[in-house]
Amino acid sequence: MESIILKTSSAERKIYIGKEVIESRLPALINGQKNFVVTDSNVYALYETWFKRYFSVAEIFVLPAGEKNKNFRLLYEILEKMTGAGMHRSSRLFAVGGGVTGDIGGLAAALYMRGISYVQIPTTLLAQVDSCVGGKTAVDLGGVKNVVGAFYHPDEVLIDPAFLSTLPQREIKSGLGEIIKYAALDQKIFNELSNGQGRWTDVSFLEGLICACIRYKARIVEADEKELGQRRCLNVGHTTGHAIELTCGLSHGECVLYGMLYETQMALELQLCETAYGERLIQLIKAALSVSPNERLNVRDVRSCVEKTRADKKNIDDGKVTMSIAKTWGEWTTLSLPFEEYTERLARLMKVE
Repeated sequence: MESIILKTSSAERKIYIGKEVIESRLPALINGQKNFVVTDSNVYALYETWFKRYFSVAEIFVLPAGEKNKNFRLLYEILEKMTGAGMHRSSRLFAVGGGVTGDIGGLAAALYMRGISYVQIPTTLLAQVDSCVGGKTAVDLGGVKNVVGAFYHPDEVLIDPAFLSTLPQREIKSGLGEIIKYAALDQKIFNELSNGQGRWTDVSFLEGLICACIRYKARIVEADEKELGQRRCLNVGHTTGHAIELTCGLSHGECVLYGMLYETQMALELQLCETAYGERLIQLIKAALSVSPNERLNVRDVRSCVEKTRADKKNIDDGKVTMSIAKTWGEWTTLSLPFEEYTERLARLMKVE
């Protein structure tokens, strides 16, 4: 079991990674207070016996699975259920599931009685490698992704790679989207992922990548907790990716892959990234997209997709679309394009794909 300490101005948080992490850490975290669990319907169906073992006396709220359910209505239902269960300030919330569960569960913990303790237990590759760490919690509103939320860190994160054994190929591809984001920023992660291409569904191989990505993210978050500067590098691929996600209904990680593909191609055209680096990154992205080739991007109306970028939180100037662009390993920059230029470039690149 590996432990990583995330140190911020407010506190130290502990992240544990390993196949024995649940057995060694969860019993102590459950004892001593009232507990409330947020999970989704897919996870609960797969692990009902597991929930009964550890949370037999806890209130369990089962979300319908899917990004569309990360909304105010269900956030309200969670908070209402917490109130009805008599949760108080010394209670603890457990978010058990993927990125959607972590986002809405974390926000519920942040809001309830102005903040109660919570623990993240991520069950998807995407959540284990990225969203469970860093304190971002949110729900979507008005067709805008993660527009309402708070920075609120879990006290502990328990990452058990054994959960990955039940993931379908498409969920592995979704997780690869966030791993390749880190590979775009860190050459060591890039080389490890590239050299192990035939092992991308191997849980033991993925465990090493999870540790590497979380260590990288912890350093970034420690330097810039509220995303005022350096942490924006972790948005590589996410401006275009979020717009595609809201338009096409593919998973977050799949859309980040497409976002990185198109944004890297724009960066090459504008000579913002090294040519050899950009070409290698594009090859890796395309290899990840081929993991589940039956799931393809289908954007009938590029302009309606681009419209989703207008309200993106990363935008700096009105009338421009702002992206975080990886220049080479360890270097990144911000690219802001006028809305019409961005639309033209994206439409051309999507036709090529």
